[in-house]
Amino acid sequence: MMLPFMVSLLLIAGCDKPSGPQEQAESADRNRDGAIEARGKITLKSANGMMATLSYEYAGQPAPDDFFNDADGRDVSLRDFAGRPLLVNIWATWCVPCRVEMPTIDALAKLEEGRISVIAVNQDLQGARPAMDFFRRIGIRNLEPYSDPDNALSAAYDAIPLPTTILYDSEGKEVWRVQGGFEWNDKEVSKLLREAA
Repeated sequence: MMLPFMVSLLLIAGCDKPSGPQEQAESADRNRDGAIEARGKITLKSANGMMATLSYEYAGQPAPDDFFNDADGRDVSLRDFAGRPLLVNIWATWCVPCRVEMPTIDALAKLEEGRISVIAVNQDLQGARPAMDFFRRIGIRNLEPYSDPDNALSAAYDAIPLPTTILYDSEGKEVWRVQGGFEWNDKEVSKLLREAA
């Protein structure tokens, strides 16, 4: 009686291994229209030990229209970034994985300058000040401290975990999302980003 249970556990455990970026890129198929079709979620493991999940579950869905604030307090939405691929990081200063990955997102913004817009939208209820202080303290130079104190984006995504990073194509349609901390300046990330082209 115990043997079938143990075999089931071994089969389940075998499906939960981390995959490399090459396996990630091969895990999605394109249909006749070129749209990415989901094949489940893929575990990503960064060199520093952070774990994240790559998902194509919402591929093709339009970006939400909800407003958040730029560094000067003006309302902006994801539509304001239309015309080129957009990588949106949703984070908070109290979130440890968010803080750990932020320097790598900053490096990615510099690396992808002119090809992909990279923004980080802070979810702290106190507004822009915590993000601005954090950016200044750790030397973030390529990202503007966007803020969403009403958590409108988080609510639009059904209260997603932090950090979550979503790639949109130039038409504002989701390509994939990564939930959890990740090293965004890894050389293999560019392969994933090219899926928005």
